[in-house]
Amino acid sequence: MENTKRLWLLLGVVIAATMFILGWFGRELYRQVPPIPQQVVTVEGKRVMTRDDILRGQLVWQSIGGQQLGSIWGHGAYQAPDWSADWLHREATALRDILSIKFYHQPFSGLDSVDRAAVKARLKKEMRTNSFDGASGTVTVSSERAAAIGKTAEHYLALFGSDQDLAGLRESYALHRNAVPDPERRRALTAFFFWTSWAASTERPEMNFTYTNNWPHEPMIDNRPTTANLVWSIISVVILIAGIGGLVWYKVFTDREEQEPLCASTDPMDKIELTPSMRAAGKYCLTVIALFVVQSLLGGVLAHFTVEGNSFYGIDLSAILPYSVARTWHIQLALFWIATAFLAAGLFLAPAVGGREPRFQKQGVNVLFGALLLVVSGSLAGEWLSVKQVFNLENSFLFGHQGYEYIDLGRFWQILLFVGLVLWLILMLRGLWPAFSQKGHRRQLVLLFAGASTAIGLFYGAGFFYGARTHLTIMEYWRWWVVHLWVEGFFEVFATVAIAFIFTQLGLIRALSGTRAVLISSAIYLFGGIPGTFHHLYFSGTPISITAVGATFSALEVVPLALIGYEAWDTYRKTFVVHWMEKYKWPIRFFMGVAFWNLVGAGIFGFLINPPIALYYMQGLNTTPVHAHAALFGVYGLLSLGLILLVLRRLYPENIWNERPLAIAFWAMNGGLALMIGLSILPIGLAQTWVSIEYGLWYARSADFMQLPFLETLRWLRLVGDTVFLAGVGMLAYFVAGLITGWSYQTDHAGKKLELSPWQGKQRDLSS
Repeated sequence: MENTKRLWLLLGVVIAATMFILGWFGRELYRQVPPIPQQVVTVEGKRVMTRDDILRGQLVWQSIGGQQLGSIWGHGAYQAPDWSADWLHREATALRDILSIKFYHQPFSGLDSVDRAAVKARLKKEMRTNSFDGASGTVTVSSERAAAIGKTAEHYLALFGSDQDLAGLRESYALHRNAVPDPERRRALTAFFFWTSWAASTERPEMNFTYTNNWPHEPMIDNRPTTANLVWSIISVVILIAGIGGLVWYKVFTDREEQEPLCASTDPMDKIELTPSMRAAGKYCLTVIALFVVQSLLGGVLAHFTVEGNSFYGIDLSAILPYSVARTWHIQLALFWIATAFLAAGLFLAPAVGGREPRFQKQGVNVLFGALLLVVSGSLAGEWLSVKQVFNLENSFLFGHQGYEYIDLGRFWQILLFVGLVLWLILMLRGLWPAFSQKGHRRQLVLLFAGASTAIGLFYGAGFFYGARTHLTIMEYWRWWVVHLWVEGFFEVFATVAIAFIFTQLGLIRALSGTRAVLISSAIYLFGGIPGTFHHLYFSGTPISITAVGATFSALEVVPLALIGYEAWDTYRKTFVVHWMEKYKWPIRFFMGVAFWNLVGAGIFGFLINPPIALYYMQGLNTTPVHAHAALFGVYGLLSLGLILLVLRRLYPENIWNERPLAIAFWAMNGGLALMIGLSILPIGLAQTWVSIEYGLWYARSADFMQLPFLETLRWLRLVGDTVFLAGVGMLAYFVAGLITGWSYQTDHAGKKLELSPWQGKQRDLSS
């Protein structure tokens, strides 16, 4: 413990200090959210809408899929428009024409440059001036703007209804016909869209930028990057360079040469007796593969929706499977199978680490598995019913769709999932408990394992700090606690500890080295990662201090990824020291893939959209799914599959695997992901970025731009990567199924399975 005492202290200080920063500036966020007015009225006193209309509209938006159908303030799906940017442009265009007719008696297009400048000045003043009265909670607008609001609302009333004139536009948006059948709900939805646009166009009191820090880029009202945006972007780049330089300096000058561990002549994992609960974790592995297959097929359907709207090779799917449902399920299942893989690895490793099987551990594993199936099936069904508008608005949030990306499942299912995570944590701690009394550095790894498990079990609870009518800015704050801290933060720490324990058990690294590596990497990652949560909130109605903290700390998230490839290769080369390591070749190969995509997906593509100035123009564009696909599957997906293969290797330890399907699966999935990004998603995102800078975000997300022939060609090209990727998924499923049926094992000339020699790792024929 003495050798690592300072590192433990460092990790504790980092977590305490960064959580304080996250909470302190979260308090500022609460204080400075864009106000939701009690009413919006004209200067003549005519009521346009009320606070209840706006909040009811928020419930309607949630019920139809929310962020899975278009986006708000840049957060959400990418096929339909960003509704806040789209409303802003449509309202500004309508108001500009009204003002042109009123003052110059002709359309804006017929005015000369001087008169156009005058109209633009009136438009800018009308839309950017803050008329909110804090005492009465009233926003006052001119009769001309009220008319523009009404005209814009009519468009959305028709769009979310069944107006045949907008059928083509709905197809471009992948929006199913009559998405909101109730006219009153549609009217409320327009009130919510207006408010999100109002916050994006209205300047904060005594400031010269809007509540969303001048996002989105909209030249019509001079929504442009703020000075703070540019300054903190420069600072973030400087911090990144300095951080990488400091890490390299640390690696070169302070990293000490350590004596390589003595490798055992036989597999140390063979000494671990398979307990009933460890065997029971096997069904989790099969469930992971099944969910992964379904999730991948849904991804193929979604890719097709982008080119055929609501159809799949001419078959209208939207009546049965609307785009927002397909996308919800695609993302939800990704989280489910990745989380299930982590649960499986934890349940398998806990008794191995503890050295014995706690009483009723198997029963607990089985109960948790039943709860998992209930949450998965129930939440997916509820989301479909919600989008089909079966529930009333309150029950929709409770049992159907919360409307917020990555935590879409209804609150009831969310509670059950949290209960399941707590049960998993209890099972984990019961399994680990005997190891807490061990001496030496291995005990420290156990403590880290327990701490990471506790964080996974409890931090999901941050999603309960908002409700159906919670302010959108506050909701985003807590949503990113779950998405960034829970998934991107503590899952990463858990995986690091799990792999360190596995490599220690295999004899690839010493327990002290593993403990030091976990403590250092966790401290570095969490130092940037916890306050770096704010980089998701630059333009979500937050004060400029959020931009400063987010830009500064999130740049440091990339720093530890700079040397991750070196560390991974150093570990990988050790796997060739002894013959018996050959049977772990593919789990470790998947871990190597994690290192590559951590650098490329999380590092390069993550930082591409990380500085405030970059995200100002790219938020809500296809540059975001480039990062999302490369990081979520490339890092957490491959990591999860590597863990599952390791568990399966131990559940079926004697026979020699026929690894050809695994090799095909590995290279096809990685190659397919690279093709998907390189041929389609990234070029589309860069093309959108270009026009976002040139014309505004509304145009980058518009049907006019997205349906251009060259962009449609790029979307079709995604089928190349998707096909290769799905072939890899199919081969993986084929291989795992073969572990049960027997076709995934090598056999001799008589068809009998070959086993691995425990001494040399070489094949021997059991029939001789």
